[in-house]
Amino acid sequence: MALHITPDNKLKKLIVVGDRVLIKLTTPHDRTTSGLYLPPGVQEKEKVQQGYVIKTGPGYAIPVPVDEDDAWKPEEDKIKYIPLQAKEGDLAIFLLSGSTEVVYQEEKYYIVPQGAILMLEREEDL
Repeated sequence: MALHITPDNKLKKLIVVGDRVLIKLTTPHDRTTSGLYLPPGVQEKEKVQQGYVIKTGPGYAIPVPVDEDDAWKPEEDKIKYIPLQAKEGDLAIFLLSGSTEVVYQEEKYYIVPQGAILMLEREEDL
């Protein structure tokens, strides 16, 4: 059975690993409702970009002490993660030098480690 690719499910098969996030760039003249935007000169000179977080990895892996009583636990329960600050839907300002450009389903994305993200804007009602 072939999976029909739609805009809603085309990224479902992707799993972002570790402390990385998948970002889709905004166009250079996009401005958020709060007015945050990077002028084109800043983007070119500083190698800084902005885009929306599409998917996030589980975070930073930390080992969990293993007791002999835990031998019955599944492997995935033996690893815990410190979650990332970035969440899906956040606008991220990030350093291009720390990121990797990828093309998936004919769309360009960036895989960015959380350490290369300088700032996040989150649309939440305070």
